[in-house]
Amino acid sequence: MSKVLPHQVVNLQFTSGTTGLPKAAMLTHHNLVNNSRFIGDRMRLTSVDVLCCPPPLFHCFGLVLGLLAIVTHGGKIVYPAEVFDIQATLQAISDEKCTAVHGVPAMFDSLFQAKWPENFNCDNLRTGIIAGAPVPRYLMELLVNRFGMTEFTSSYGLTEASPTCFNAFTDDSIDKRLTTVGTLMPHAKAKIVDRDGNIVPLGSRGELCIGGYQLQAGYWNNSEKTSETMMRDASGVLWLHTGDEAVFDEDGYCSITGRFKDIIIRGGENIYPLEIEERLMAHPNISRAIVVGLKNKHYGEVVGAFVELADGHQKPTFEELRDWCRKRLGGHKSPAHVFWLGHDDVPATVPLTGSGKVRKFEMAKLGDELLRKQANTSKL
Repeated sequence: MSKVLPHQVVNLQFTSGTTGLPKAAMLTHHNLVNNSRFIGDRMRLTSVDVLCCPPPLFHCFGLVLGLLAIVTHGGKIVYPAEVFDIQATLQAISDEKCTAVHGVPAMFDSLFQAKWPENFNCDNLRTGIIAGAPVPRYLMELLVNRFGMTEFTSSYGLTEASPTCFNAFTDDSIDKRLTTVGTLMPHAKAKIVDRDGNIVPLGSRGELCIGGYQLQAGYWNNSEKTSETMMRDASGVLWLHTGDEAVFDEDGYCSITGRFKDIIIRGGENIYPLEIEERLMAHPNISRAIVVGLKNKHYGEVVGAFVELADGHQKPTFEELRDWCRKRLGGHKSPAHVFWLGHDDVPATVPLTGSGKVRKFEMAKLGDELLRKQANTSKL
């Protein structure tokens, strides 16, 4: 029998495919065991912890941050259902006296909007990770105020990095956990570069690049995409270009400000969807907001927003929403087009990846198609 070697590929982990087709990342024993250990250390997991893990095992969140993180620390893991089930998750948290729960923002949002079971009890919850997509502030506040997760940690990673690169500590200030994804994980490297590959000054935005032990062996049967994503610098150091835009503060905390591919370029000016989504969701009549770039002959792209009406509220007018955004963000960041989910031929559901992330490129296609239909109708 051949030996199991640390740097052998053990797992083909498919990327989420939020901006295009998924690719199979080749991850090794060395990648996964070490990353999961460091994750559990940041969460201060012990043998008495019980982790509720709705994210699937076919995603790094469920496999590494969930299963392997708890196994390397001797704790217990609970899978509420084969696929994400709101009531099963709530029941598991209560019945199994879970001390931690993981989830992507869409999962936690669904849990907080749902009716909780009778005699639901989450008194044992203390920690967990919310990650996988940009996290609005209100959702993090709900983790503390409704779930009592005073030691929740924010996190950032990607499949190609096995996956976690940054993670907050449980005793970081609430403000740091609300506004950043924490600090760099042990034995990892990170830098932020401009579009020409030059390192940007501290406090400036740019593309986040990751190096170190945790980098994938490459994309399976896809050397072209591997070479596009992973490149060596002049010193020979291998870097993974994440495609995510980020900024470091003077203490080494990292904030993810958006996806490079999600950035809306309106008349040559970069617009970041996350800040518009957060502003829209701060409106009392809106329960969900997804912002994308839509094609425009004059500007190249303009801001398009898909929004969901909060239960029991009246639909604000288009101008009301534009004014709401304009007052805080400026006119150029106000939505040029607003689509109400579940109204006027707009689907009520949004396309998600298997791990619960919004497929924004599909939402952008939908928005462009809806505008084409509107234009054709107006010509009749």
